[in-house]
Amino acid sequence: MNTGPIAIASDHAGFEMKTALRQKLEADGYQVLDLGTDGTASVDYPDFGAKMGQAIESGDAARGVLVCGSGIGISIAANRNKCVRAALVQTGLAASLARQHNDANVIALGARLIGLDTAFDCVDKFLNTAFEGGRHQRRVDMLG
Repeated sequence: MNTGPIAIASDHAGFEMKTALRQKLEADGYQVLDLGTDGTASVDYPDFGAKMGQAIESGDAARGVLVCGSGIGISIAANRNKCVRAALVQTGLAASLARQHNDANVIALGARLIGLDTAFDCVDKFLNTAFEGGRHQRRVDMLG
C-alpha cells in the first residue's frame, strides 16, 4: 500500500536508524522526504517533531516516521500539531494497531530501545495496515 511521500526525521540519537530506514524505504520504492537531522551532532528533538507536523499539515507527506533515543520526546513534539496523530511503537503489532484503531499518520521509534529489524517491521506494518474506521472513527474524531 504505497501512501505517497513518507516524511522521516530524527534527532542526533536517531540519526543512524533514520538513515537505515530511509535507505530501506527508498529501496522499497517509496518517495522519502528527509527532514533531518543530517548527522550525529547534538540537536533538539522538538525542532524535528515540529518539522514533521508541518510536513503532514501541508500535505508534503502522507505519513511520517520519527526517531529519537526513546521515541518519547519527538512523539510529544509532533503531537503538538493538530494534524498529527503520532504513536510511539516498539513492535510491529503496536504499529498495526496504531493504524487500525487510531488512524496514526506518524510513528515514533526509540533507537536506544529497539533494534533495526524491529524498526523495519514497525515501519512495514505502519505503511501496510489500513485504518478500520467503523467504531474507531468516532473515537479518532474525538481527538479533534
